[in-house]
Order: sequence, then C-alpha cells, then structure tokens
Amino acid sequence: MLGSPLMGTVGIVTGAGRGMGLEVAKRLTGLVDTLVLVDLDEATVIAAAEELSGGHAVVEPFVLDITDVGGLGRLVARVDELGTLRAVAHVAGISPTMADWRRIFTVDLIGTAKLAEVLRPLATGDTAWVTFASMAPTIGGLEVDTVTGAILDDPLHDEFLDRIHASFGSMVEHPGVAYSLAKLGVKRFAQHEAVRLGPAGGRICSISPGLIDTPQGRQEAADNPRMAAWAEQTPLGRFGRAEEVAAVAAFVLSADASFLNGIDLLVDGGVCAAVRGPGAAT
Repeated sequence: MLGSPLMGTVGIVTGAGRGMGLEVAKRLTGLVDTLVLVDLDEATVIAAAEELSGGHAVVEPFVLDITDVGGLGRLVARVDELGTLRAVAHVAGISPTMADWRRIFTVDLIGTAKLAEVLRPLATGDTAWVTFASMAPTIGGLEVDTVTGAILDDPLHDEFLDRIHASFGSMVEHPGVAYSLAKLGVKRFAQHEAVRLGPAGGRICSISPGLIDTPQGRQEAADNPRMAAWAEQTPLGRFGRAEEVAAVAAFVLSADASFLNGIDLLVDGGVCAAVRGPGAAT
C-alpha cells in the first residue's frame, strides 16, 4: 500500500500493470479516493502504483489472478474496508498467442463473471463498471445460434468449457476462435449484468478495442497477418493508442455518462465499418 487509505470512494482497475490497464488507471486517479490496481504481475503493478501515487487518490497495488476465487474474496474484503465501490475497469485479459482455448475462456469470460459475482453485492447507485471485450467478434462476423448463446450466457456453469466445446464444435480449440467467442460472451455478459445491477442503481458497459498499439497488441499483430490488412483498411489510417481507449473508459465511468448502460462501445478507428459495414466490399 502507498499512503494511508481514506474511507470514501474506491476504484478498481484490473490488468493495471501496463498497456491499456495502466492508461485507464491514470484517468481514474481523480475520480476516486482510493484506487486499487490489480494485476497478476507483482513487479509491474507495484511499479504502476508508485508511478500513480502522489495525486488525489491513494493508490495501492493488489496482486491477483482474477480466476482465483480466494483471491477475489480478499479483494472484496479490502474494497469493503476502504469505502464505497465507485468504479470498476476490468481490463485484464489474454489474447490468442498467450494461451490455449481453455485458458482463454477461463480468464477472459469466466474470470469476468467471477469478478462481477463477488463485486455485485458492493454496488450502489454510484457504481459504474466497464469491462473490456474486443472488436474480434464484430470484424470476424461471428454469430452464434440460440443454444450456443445460452451457453455463453452461463459462464459460471461447472461444465461450461465442455458445453461450449460440444455446442460450437472442435473449431473452438483454435485460440483465435476461442478468443472471439469469449469476447462475444463478455459483450453479452455486460448486457445481462446491466439488468442485474439496475435495482441497485449501478451500471455497466463493455468496450471493444480495435487495433491498439500496446505490447500485447503488437504481439498479436506479429502472429496474425490479417491484422496488417485491417490496419490498411482502418479509415483513420493508423493503430489506436492506449490512452484513446482509456479516455472512452473514463467517460463511461464518469457521472457525465450516468444514463449509459448495457451497451458495447467499439473503439476501432472505423475498421469494422470498413470491413463489415454497408459499404464494405463483398
């Protein structure tokens, strides 16, 4: 912990050690009294907390694998000690080059649902969430049938991985396919969670970044030749910057966005419009 926490409003940013998570955290230091930076990498999250200390918010690092139920319980207990949950930016996730299909689903979709499940009781009328999805299902034209959709909407089912494999077929074992399906699940999850948070007055949106210039984004671009083609098709003619996505997340979490709820915000420079929009080449 850096400094002494003050009872007041609390913010959480997952994946806060670098990239988009760190940029989002920078934006939230003026929004809450205490900002909890969550990351699996102890060194990077401690360094991030040191970088962001000294401003309005007390900043403290919290080392956590978001799929660890026990660790999530400790996070909830800590937030409850610090004050009232005001903002959650769930940025943590892994991409196709980083793991196999089971781990991708476990972190990106199941982990999102687990985090929401434990934090939901802390929601108040001022609580705002943003969870990170991806442009991948949109640009890939991914669609699922009713049965597969119902399975995606129940990621905490004990047999979720077996069920999604049986429903979608062996193609789900391809990391890129698993990633697109998991992120589609995150978008759908935000819609369901908006309904669940409504009675408490809380709200949630998802954000779908496009081609963003981060270490993780560059790693994926090196492994996926389609991304170079998409970069050329992006109407703005460039990759996005992490701070541009962070600015959207900060707006969603702000009081200015108090009636924005249950939608996905596509932050892609227009590439999905170029590739999948009404004027796209067939």
